[in-house]
Order: sequence, then C-alpha cells, then structure tokens
Amino acid sequence: MIIVDRAIKARMATGRPVVVGMYGIGFMGRGLLINVERYMPVLRIAAICNRNVARAINAFVDAGIERGDIVVVSSQAAFSAALEQGKRIVTDDPLLIARSAQIDIVLEATGHVEYGANVTTECIANRKDVVSLNVELDATVGPLLRIKAEKAGVIFTGADGDQPGVTMNLVRHVEAMGLRPLVCGNIKGLQDRFRNPTTQESFAKQWNQTPSMVASFADGTKMTAEQTIVANALGFKVPQRGMIGREHLGHVDDLVDFYDIEQLRELGGIVDYVVGTRPSPGIYVLAEARDDNQSFFLNLGKLGKGPLYSFYTAWHMTVLEFGISVARVALCRDVIIGTTDAPSMDVITMAKRPLKKGETIDGMGGYLTYGTGENYDVSRQQRLLPMGLAENCRLKRDVGIDEALTYDDVELPEDSLVHALRQEQDTLFPAARPSTQQFRQDIPYSSINNSIEPLERA
Repeated sequence: MIIVDRAIKARMATGRPVVVGMYGIGFMGRGLLINVERYMPVLRIAAICNRNVARAINAFVDAGIERGDIVVVSSQAAFSAALEQGKRIVTDDPLLIARSAQIDIVLEATGHVEYGANVTTECIANRKDVVSLNVELDATVGPLLRIKAEKAGVIFTGADGDQPGVTMNLVRHVEAMGLRPLVCGNIKGLQDRFRNPTTQESFAKQWNQTPSMVASFADGTKMTAEQTIVANALGFKVPQRGMIGREHLGHVDDLVDFYDIEQLRELGGIVDYVVGTRPSPGIYVLAEARDDNQSFFLNLGKLGKGPLYSFYTAWHMTVLEFGISVARVALCRDVIIGTTDAPSMDVITMAKRPLKKGETIDGMGGYLTYGTGENYDVSRQQRLLPMGLAENCRLKRDVGIDEALTYDDVELPEDSLVHALRQEQDTLFPAARPSTQQFRQDIPYSSINNSIEPLERA
C-alpha cells in the first residue's frame, strides 16, 4: 500500500490521471464508479460499455457527472472525439473501448463468462491491461488468458477487494516472512447448495442486487470460483471434492487444530472454506514455520506453538478497494493474483435438483446447477463439465441431484468463445496420470449447515 500510495501521488503530480474503460455497470461496477469519482482522482473512468445504455448513463449521473458531459457513441471516431473533448462515454459496442488508443487500462466487471471472454480477449489483442472482477471467467480459463496477456506484453489479473486478491496479499506477506502457507480459506456466513433466485429474491432486492448473483454466492458457486483462482495461483489442491467445508462458530484462530499437517504438506497446500467463523466475511491463511527460530518468534508474538499458525484479514471491501487494483496495475505493474502455470483446481457442474433429458442449463446462480471444487487432473480425467461452460448446454440424459455432470451428458452450444478457449487451455495443459493416492470424492455436506437459513445471512 505504501508503494501504491507514493505512485498515486507521483502520477497526480503530472496532472494526467489514468484513463480507464469499464465493461459492466451492475451492482459492483456502479459502486466502484461512485467511489473512484469521489475519492480517487488519479483514475478517470472515461468510458463504460454496457448492454443497457441507460443504466450506464444513470451511474455516471449518480457519480456526480453532469448529464451534458455524458455522450452515447457508436463509432470509433465519435469515441475518440468525445474523449478529446473531455466527455464521459457510454456505449453498447464492446470493441470501442478495446480498440481505443486513449484508454490506458480496462476494468471488466460483467460477471458473465461468455461476454467476459469476448471483451477480455479483444482487450488483450489490443494490448490493454485488464483488471477482472469476473471470477467466473478466471476460474474457467484464467491461466490461458494470462499466457495470452503475457505474450501481448500486458497484464490480466484479478482484483484486490475480492477474496482471491485479499488472500494473495496475505500470502505474499506470509511468504515474505519466510513462512510456508499450507491452507488458504474463505470465511462464509452461509453455504446452501440448493439456494436459487427465488429463495434469494428478497435479500437481493434489499441490497439492489440481482437474485441470480446472490444465489451464486449462497449456493457456493462464486466462493468455489474464488478459491479456484487462489488454488491455481499457488498450485494448491483440494483434499476432497467440494473442499472440507466445515461449520465452526468460533474464531478463525481455532482452525489451526482442525487440519492434518502431514496431508497438507503432501498435497503442497490446500484451499478450503468455513461457515459461521469469526471474523466474517474475511479470509485466512494457515502457515507453518520453517525452522526453530521462526517458531520461537511466532510463539513470542502470541501465535502459539504450531505447527500451524493463523493469519487472517477480517474484511474484503470490494468496491472501496477495486480502484486500488487498477492503480497497482497501471502505476506499479503489479499483478494482484494469477498464474501462467498449469491449473491445479477446477469448478465442476453439479445438479441442484433432478435434471431431465432435453433441459437447457441456466446460468450460475440459477435453478438447475451449482459449482463445486475438484482437482484439475481429476476433472480432466473424468471429463467433468466445468461450471463456466455449463450455461446453454442441453442435457442428453437424466441426471440425479448432487451428481456431477460430464461432457458426455450434454450437447455443447455452438460458436462459444469460452468453450474454444477452454479447449485450448486443456490442450496446453494435458491432464496428468491418475495419482496412486486416493482421496474421497464425496462432498461432506453433513459437516456444514445446509438448512434454509435467514436470508440476511446470504
């Protein structure tokens, strides 16, 4: 933060803010825009691409921009002219931001896998840095997108303020002290795989969010995507399908006694989550000391005698921190989270209810499926259908509740970019041979609370 703080001050002294283009102006995008406009003058969100143009206009107005300073454009020439005049731009054409030489960096905040794949690849092809809030896309083809970005000389990264970025901040701090992280965890207030847009409608309305997005939080799909990004960045695994996922109503520090350290060492580290643990909604990293000197001073620092030591961040401030990510990338060339190495974890598609042959799968946070975590090699070996590819797939057979879907169970949609990207990624990273060590592949749902809890916990 000190480095970013100084970099922001230095950029402000030049009188040239970082010019930002943004895709998507939903709940998170609008909050980000307002906060940046009011408190981060180093960033100028100059253009918003949104399929609903009126919503983008209203967001600019809500952020304090005069309506006369907002223009709707549909051509590259009009886009360039408006920027030169100091106007704020709204468009529904995703190519205009990607192809504008006047845009320094892009924020992708759509949350839609196929659309996000199209705009991200277009931005990378036009040598634009991309800060992505689209964890659903990242968990599906993030390593490949980073390889493409690296070849183009630009950055594709997740964001600080969301759990993956906050986790990586803490991991970097822990590793800088010489410690070895072995567990990266997500603290949740609710986990119920059967939540859907109907059960979440009231909560969504209360917070001005979409029911499907809130359902993807509650049914575990979004959290699993977040943990997949963390696992892939660190080469971590899951010890069993779905992670461990226990309910614990105590403090996060208690978790140091809940893990088998020999298993953690053998796997090279795992990702996990807990429900109900304080402080929520934070993240935790459990690490081990590498020698007696570290153990001594960790004990002196009141972290106990090990072998695991608890570190945590009690919050993630989403829209209040997202702008920092843009500044980190644009001014410091600092990747918040991501890897070009082979993936280690995948989000696979599970049946939320009994599914019938001929049904077409809806999107994340829908009525038919939820995402859960599996090791990438297992996912590949068993031809499991990634959750990021499930939307618009048509079922070729009946599928039972809580059953994992495979590629053989569905007809894939035609002309899908994200499907093509995933095939390219899978070709680039062939599946390893099955491990001789066997881990349970069932999801230990009995260890967590899956009852329909009060909606405010979602």
